[in-house]
Amino acid sequence: MTLDRRHFMVAAGALALAGCANGVGGGGGARIDARVDATRDYLMANYPGTRDLMQKASGVLYMPLMTEAGFGFGGAYGRGALRIDDVTVDYYSAASASFGFQIGAQQYAHALFFMTPEALAGFRASPGFAAGADVRYAVPSGGGALGAETTTALAPVIAIVFGQSGLIAGATLEGTKYTRIIP
Repeated sequence: MTLDRRHFMVAAGALALAGCANGVGGGGGARIDARVDATRDYLMANYPGTRDLMQKASGVLYMPLMTEAGFGFGGAYGRGALRIDDVTVDYYSAASASFGFQIGAQQYAHALFFMTPEALAGFRASPGFAAGADVRYAVPSGGGALGAETTTALAPVIAIVFGQSGLIAGATLEGTKYTRIIP
């Protein structure tokens, strides 16, 4: 399949719609912080294993609401905050684009736990961080337990994807670019 102007416009439109439908709006840092607080509280209340991760992590990037849409080409967008010792130090946007057999839309939240000072420093120093091979995924199960035990305990970055709603197959952070923003 060749990428022509029509397909490019569909992909660009999907990404733009994902950003517009995000719901974070232009309320600035206070609005993002309120959503991050709610996300943190939700994680602690519903997945008690995250308390231990939060205490051990050098920093946590919370993305309270990611909106994803796709029809062949797809995109996702959201905004969040990086917290160190539960204090916001920076704001970030996350964007991704995808191509493949996909149709639908969904919303979800995720958190990146930086388990080493080096992983956190690398994230903060980079002009744009793309989640990839160094990230281990912990998926909350229906019973409220968190699958972040043996294989993820030694990972420099642990990602937790939760709160999915909508009709699209899967939620992945692979290829997501995080960029520091000024809200």
